[in-house]
Amino acid sequence: MTYIKSDPEFDQKWVALADPTRRAVFQLAAGKGKSVQAIADQLPVSRPAVSQHLKVLHDAKLVSVVLKGRQRFYRAQPAGLASLRRWLDEYWSEALESFAIAADEEEENKND
Repeated sequence: MTYIKSDPEFDQKWVALADPTRRAVFQLAAGKGKSVQAIADQLPVSRPAVSQHLKVLHDAKLVSVVLKGRQRFYRAQPAGLASLRRWLDEYWSEALESFAIAADEEEENKND
């Protein structure tokens, strides 16, 4: 597995998604763009709290914002997850490979 050495942008994405409310905000922003109010209406947190969560997600490049008049519409950016997906895919590939080796070794030990 490739060790990702202290990449602030990579770490920022993990930190941004570590908070359960922020993950909910990110999920609600998936698909078509939504206003802060539209997201806040679906959560048990205030509109200012949603705005703060969206700022963290935006800073981590996980959501984009489009201005339409005086409103801001936020949309999840799947490309922002690319580095996290690559890391997870590599991690799971290595974990599964290790599991397969261990299972083969156990089977060989049973047959001896």
